[in-house]
Amino acid sequence: MTKAELKKRIDTAAGRISADVVIKNAKVVDVYGGTIVAGDIAITDGCVVGVGAYEGKVVHDAKGRFAAPGFIDSHIHIESSYVTPEEIGRLLVPCGATTIIADPHEIANIKGLEAVDYMLKAADETVLDIKYMLPSCVPATKFEHAGANIGAGDIAKALKDKRILGLAEFMDFPGVVAATDSALDRLMAAHAAGAPIDGHSPGLTGHALNAYAVAGISTDHECTTVAGMHERISRGMYILMRQGSACHDLAVLLDGVTPENSARCLLCSDDLQPKTIFEKGHLDNHLRICVRHGIAAMTAIRMATINAAACFGLSDRGAIAPGLRADIVLLDDLTDFHVAQVFIEGKLVAEDGKYLHEVTRCDSAAMESSFHVKDFSKNKLKLKLKSDKVHVIDILPGGVATGKGVAQVKLDTDGDFVYNETADIVKLAVVERHQNTGNVAVALLRGYGIKAGAVALSIAHDSHNIITTGVTDADMAFAVERLIAQGGGVVLVKDGAVLESMPLPVGGIMSNQCGEWVDEKLTAIHEMAHRELGISGDVEPLMTLCFMSLPVIPVLKLTDKGLFDVSAFDFVSVEAE
Repeated sequence: MTKAELKKRIDTAAGRISADVVIKNAKVVDVYGGTIVAGDIAITDGCVVGVGAYEGKVVHDAKGRFAAPGFIDSHIHIESSYVTPEEIGRLLVPCGATTIIADPHEIANIKGLEAVDYMLKAADETVLDIKYMLPSCVPATKFEHAGANIGAGDIAKALKDKRILGLAEFMDFPGVVAATDSALDRLMAAHAAGAPIDGHSPGLTGHALNAYAVAGISTDHECTTVAGMHERISRGMYILMRQGSACHDLAVLLDGVTPENSARCLLCSDDLQPKTIFEKGHLDNHLRICVRHGIAAMTAIRMATINAAACFGLSDRGAIAPGLRADIVLLDDLTDFHVAQVFIEGKLVAEDGKYLHEVTRCDSAAMESSFHVKDFSKNKLKLKLKSDKVHVIDILPGGVATGKGVAQVKLDTDGDFVYNETADIVKLAVVERHQNTGNVAVALLRGYGIKAGAVALSIAHDSHNIITTGVTDADMAFAVERLIAQGGGVVLVKDGAVLESMPLPVGGIMSNQCGEWVDEKLTAIHEMAHRELGISGDVEPLMTLCFMSLPVIPVLKLTDKGLFDVSAFDFVSVEAE
């Protein structure tokens, strides 16, 4: 800011000259004082200069609506919406989002720092302020093959880029607790840069949690119980209360919010599909849930604004006050939180659910051609078991955690699993797609409910190898082959024919189409999955399957290297002793 710019702001605030923009007749939500202040909001050079009685060159009449600070999503993976940054801006801004803290961990596992650079460039094409955290664990663990490796040296170099806010969720919590050299080197790179570090510590407690917190990790979005929430807050951590398409932790954790600890509570989505946005909204829906569960509207708004700004060191936003960015949401009320208008840096960018900024797209060609699969064939899906007593990955309702089950199954003369239509157990396979290793790991899945055909995805957290399940090897293999041919995404097959598909050419995990196109495709895929493949009605076919290879969420998961027990942090045999 120049001296002349500062003088202009002071003169405007003092009422000596007209503001660039004035939002008149507003009820301003003062998140500092906890009150509602009637008045005009004066804006100059994209900055709030005062609240009171002002005149402006451009005037917007709030018509008595509540003016709240722009909403800040404290943790989200854009890629999990299956759309690119330009499109996520179009979808979220009309819901009141003005800033999101995004972790491009998914595409970084495919294309490394090149992918981070792409995401930064794409973010320039939306008015939504996307603050990126640098992925901390690429690959997420040593127990699977990813498409890239981001080491401590890469982190140190990347954190010099002012567009990168900090270090994203540190999923290698065992490495932190054990103080491994790899974890320490990455942590030290963040400390040297003075960067905030996001956490990911499901199930950690006691001394282990102390070790995690003392490493300088300041947040956790994997908290699912009030006890875990309170323990983390007492260690000085912020809790990012999650309400996404797959995980719904917010209502449970709201029981643990008190006047004393609410300043350490934030709102986040983590993973959010277009369907959820179209039907429920974004943080506006989080706020509705908060109020329905007895949280005061002012407290809820703070969790979506000033708390997040404080957590991530965003001192230029989070409230409506002189000197802060004019990121403002006009709300009809503080119960349903219907968003009437959204302003970012004083510019009207959304009104009545419509995004007013023209959508232009960054070139994504460098993120395509992301499949390198060696020698895949149907024969690689065979199991050669010596015992019919086996471990099974049990799908658990309501989240992404799985159980470690045991079952007795039928085997053929070669020890291969034989599908039994009266039992809800099928093969699950992960095919490595980044480094031409030829790896194909096969295990057994229970509770998915599929009764015919197969499903194949290239969306498989965290490394995004190909994951497939089905009732016959032939359909599973056919689904994998078609998936590779279309450049990734989703394929549903039955009896050797494609029923439905959704290409995702950007890294095999994002579409270059609009959110409505993605939603229509997902709706068709879900309907086909339930109707033609028989997948259980209470199972989300894609989101459930794509988390079956995530080796940082308990208990039993499958990577391209084999069946993995997250609790033991080691591989286990499909055969059960």
